[in-house]
Amino acid sequence: MDAYYDYIKSLHLIFVISWFAGLFYIVRLFVYHAEAKAKSQPEQDILIKQYQLMSYRLWYIITWPSAILASIFAFLMLFGTTPGDTWLHTSWMHVKLGFVFLLYLYHLKCHQIFLQLQRNEVKHSSGFFRLWNEGATLILFAVVFLVILKDAFNWVYGVIGIFLFSFILMLGYKFYKKVREKNES
Repeated sequence: MDAYYDYIKSLHLIFVISWFAGLFYIVRLFVYHAEAKAKSQPEQDILIKQYQLMSYRLWYIITWPSAILASIFAFLMLFGTTPGDTWLHTSWMHVKLGFVFLLYLYHLKCHQIFLQLQRNEVKHSSGFFRLWNEGATLILFAVVFLVILKDAFNWVYGVIGIFLFSFILMLGYKFYKKVREKNES
């Protein structure tokens, strides 16, 4: 299996990228769905039906399969190759797997929201969904820093940077919201 390690790693990375793309876009569709609820008829029905269809296709054709395939190739890397066996004994990999666990929780929460919106039950505002979208971004930053630095201590600096980046994103969102509200009035 070691002879195929680079192929397995490449496939893992491709499906991780596809998984994150699906997570980023599904939450953007959640935003649009929540905003469509405020529209008048028949625009509301037309938009919601379209967003439900787009979400369904994205979720079941791209996001879920990518998550499953990324996990299968990760498992093969960790348990079917020499580098993976070695990495399982490192502290940075333990921290990374903790973030991967958080990613699965995030994915499952998105699935719950997806099912609610498929029933047209909008329980959150578009603003909530815009902030929720940053969850995947934070996990992505943490995992990339850990994989590149391969040091359980240095990742702390990366995570501090992530929180600073998040703070800047939230300030940017609040500024954008004020500008949007001003333009609407």
